[in-house]
Amino acid sequence: MYITCLDLEGVLVPEIWIAFAEASGIPELKRTTRDEPDYDKLMAWRIGILKEHGLGLKEIQDVIATIDPMPGAKEFLDELRTFCQVIIISDTFTQFATPLMKKLDWPTIFCNSLEVAQNGEIISYKRRLENGKYNTVKALQSIGFETVASGDSYNDLGMIKASKAGFLFKSTDQIKKDNPELPAFETYDELLENIKKVVLA
Repeated sequence: MYITCLDLEGVLVPEIWIAFAEASGIPELKRTTRDEPDYDKLMAWRIGILKEHGLGLKEIQDVIATIDPMPGAKEFLDELRTFCQVIIISDTFTQFATPLMKKLDWPTIFCNSLEVAQNGEIISYKRRLENGKYNTVKALQSIGFETVASGDSYNDLGMIKASKAGFLFKSTDQIKKDNPELPAFETYDELLENIKKVVLA
């Protein structure tokens, strides 16, 4: 049996931090895992910038409330779920993801969580699992599943390469250039067709 493992931001919904950077007028927050492979370094830097500007969870959640899934994302997910189990594996946080999961009709998501002070300040974060995407795929394989994986960023490469089939989706030119062996797609139709070829073979 197959499980398709998908990244969330940049694949199904816009990048949350980029949307917040634009809404808050803090361009430095546009930096994402597409630009910085070291997730811990990236998050420490983000938390520092939020503290410096006196911004907390509420301000980010207010922006998330305005974000919709990417055009075609829900239809893609609905169709994919008719022939394959799907898990979204993301480095985002439950406090960010929940309203977006509602808009996608509640798919399963594995993600991290934030540590938030009483005043709403984001203090730190708790990873569900070290190297969570790769290790989740390996764990699924260890209990008898084959995996197909797709994502757009550096932190998706582990799960993509560890899967029976893996695809880049709406990725950067640099990531595509560095990983020429990985098929890269720009539309949901292409991605769906190629997952179908594997799962229904």
